[in-house]
Amino acid sequence: MNTSDQNLILIKRLQDMQKEQLSISAVNMAVSKALDQSQLGIALQNYCKPVLNYDEIIILNCDQHHKGFRIFHSSFADRKYGADTVYSPKDEIIIQCLKSADPLLFDLKNFIDKKNQEFSSLLASGNTGMRMAVALALPSLHDHESILFLLYKNYFTPEDLPERILAAVSTQLAVSIRTVQILRIAGSLKTAVPETEIIEQKETAAQKGFNGIIGESAAMQAIYEKISQVAPSQSGVLIYGETGTGKELIAQAIHNLSASSPKKMIRINCAAIPSNLIESELFGHEKGSFTGATEQRKGKFEQAHNSTIFLDEIGELPLELQGRLLRVLQEKEVERIGGNKRIKVEVRIIAATNRNLEAEVAEGKFRSDLYYRLNVFPIELPPLRERKEDIPLLAMYFLEKHNQKNGKKITGFSQKVLQQMCLNSWPGNIRELENMVQRSIISAKDHIINEIAVPKNIGFHQQNQEEWQIKTLQQVEKEHILKVVEKCNGRISGKQGAALLLGLPSTTLISKMQKLGIHKKHFFRTKD
Repeated sequence: MNTSDQNLILIKRLQDMQKEQLSISAVNMAVSKALDQSQLGIALQNYCKPVLNYDEIIILNCDQHHKGFRIFHSSFADRKYGADTVYSPKDEIIIQCLKSADPLLFDLKNFIDKKNQEFSSLLASGNTGMRMAVALALPSLHDHESILFLLYKNYFTPEDLPERILAAVSTQLAVSIRTVQILRIAGSLKTAVPETEIIEQKETAAQKGFNGIIGESAAMQAIYEKISQVAPSQSGVLIYGETGTGKELIAQAIHNLSASSPKKMIRINCAAIPSNLIESELFGHEKGSFTGATEQRKGKFEQAHNSTIFLDEIGELPLELQGRLLRVLQEKEVERIGGNKRIKVEVRIIAATNRNLEAEVAEGKFRSDLYYRLNVFPIELPPLRERKEDIPLLAMYFLEKHNQKNGKKITGFSQKVLQQMCLNSWPGNIRELENMVQRSIISAKDHIINEIAVPKNIGFHQQNQEEWQIKTLQQVEKEHILKVVEKCNGRISGKQGAALLLGLPSTTLISKMQKLGIHKKHFFRTKD
């Protein structure tokens, strides 16, 4: 096979991969927007079915009492068929699915009626008219299990299994199922609920929290895992996140799970204290060391001895104080202003910022040595718009929190309001959501909240997000390759070439660039 034929094969493979990725992105985006079972069914029918080419689909979900599985979604014409049955976790097909991390292929002609095998019997060819089934246990979220069954009229082989696509959409599907469940559980809703019905909390949000943090989304489960990993150690933690994402709560959870938990965590907001006073706040001062220093004062580091200090908005710390903070971290001792005595301190540092500290370092606004000292174990918090399935829990938590303070007895939100919340992007994140709930409680004229005042800037934010989302994979890939090639000053191959950074053979990268219409005029030109 000559080079030209090899290139043609590679280009065909790349085209197939791009088409597959576009399909996956379309499925995930459609499924992620579903807020009830009806919307989820439409998303599966319009986006998932054309990609996976199944004839029917059934989704099983473990019921809230963990006694067995129920049908969460079915595409069969008689949607109530088997919907009220609780299927035993000991059913042979369910056991096999839960034990396997990969999709399984079943010939339904082999399924016959058996005692305690109700679901296997339901899938049998005589009951469904289907020949084959592909089954996959979706990622478990907060101990909630779901199993996806794709049913086919025609026979096919294991080689035909759409494993890559199933793996790529399984997580988002699991998250969307959990989102729909939260909306239902929050108000004990049925599948179809009039907009006037309310969503009331049966179980308080606080009971569902992780050390005071509210959220059951996959994104927050990953955060909880990181907290559990780092808390027992004495490693420094740097928490990234937009304003209002709850960075202080994360710091408190880390402290609560550490050996220092019996002692109080000391907090300081580096942005809230004038620059001429922050040094005294951090390190303390001696009496008479400056005008107004009428008595000796211990700084926050001394107060945090054998405990944790939380430095919020660390990016706001003046450059001249960053060097002194670095010395404290390195030498584990402080010296009060006006004093000459060095005081030993054993302190765990947890810092937080809403800034891009790497960019600050590059611009000379933040010391690189301090950055690397702090950034031992980074935790990046997702904005609220990326964990919308947590919004109902947070809204109910804030409702309970502020109800009594305002002398009201609001019992919940209308489904319309709750869906509006889930569709908004909340640039102010959790803090903005809490403020909105509080305003709604004050202005509510009934025992439920039927209306919310959506901030005007949210629509603009959503529009920008939608514009970003509709970029094709080809556009994104082209932009990324251009950036890497520019970074390498136009060099494609060799040790300092773009192909090495991208993890591709140079011939493959060249073919890809030709396919994407990238020419030398688009980047800096140097000799290879």
